[in-house]
Amino acid sequence: MSGSGDIALIAGQGVLPGLIARAAPGLLVCEMEGTPSEIGTPETLRFRVERLVPFLDTLADRGIKQVVFAGALQRPRVDMELIDPRSAQLVPRLAMAMQGGDDATLRAVIEIFEDWDFQVVGAHEIAPDLVCAPGVICGAPSDRDRADMARAAAIVADLGRADIGQGAVVAGGLCLAVETLPGTDAMLDFVHLHKGLRDDLKAASGVFYKAPKPGQDRRADLPVIGVRTVQKAAAAGLSGIAFEAGGVMLLERDAVIAAAQDAGLFLWACAP
Repeated sequence: MSGSGDIALIAGQGVLPGLIARAAPGLLVCEMEGTPSEIGTPETLRFRVERLVPFLDTLADRGIKQVVFAGALQRPRVDMELIDPRSAQLVPRLAMAMQGGDDATLRAVIEIFEDWDFQVVGAHEIAPDLVCAPGVICGAPSDRDRADMARAAAIVADLGRADIGQGAVVAGGLCLAVETLPGTDAMLDFVHLHKGLRDDLKAASGVFYKAPKPGQDRRADLPVIGVRTVQKAAAAGLSGIAFEAGGVMLLERDAVIAAAQDAGLFLWACAP
């Protein structure tokens, strides 16, 4: 691993970029215009996708050796009039990748950075405490919960192969919702609004399971679980949250565990 001064953080939205910045003080924070992070400073290097090549050249000139992507990045609206000639040569490559879905787009972006001799590393490599070893972290999943987890894991694997999403909710063996483009919060809100789909309304039931997509490049878009995820799962009346050990990051782990314990939810890092 390079020294922090050799690392550039491509910071998106959410709390993850701040956690990475604290884990590696002195790294160079970079933001894409239109997607500001929560850690921007006067020293933050801002760039436009239309001028991607000059941005890459700037990173090289500053002695950057490694690049880490962290946080949600919205697909930018490209202003064709702002594209410089060298960046224009990358447009067909990126456009083709975007037609293949999020995974293909991320792979193409990583390959471009690698073409400039940057080593792209995962956020969990900079801050390894964000991922968990296998085991139940808090609470106690029942046999029914374990069966629902297994069913949800199979569904998530199929979703991932189709590049659709990284999560699903299963209760009593029935799939109540899957994660699609609107994201995890929208999925859990849907389950909350449709509690009547479950047989037993008097007891919490159902498991939310989250995992990376099969074959996903884990250096970008690794799934995350935060306090808001726990709150949404509790509001949806679920028994707990299960996720792939080593493949999902817990943001602000102590706060997430405390929130789960307060809500009576289990947290379970499942062996892949």
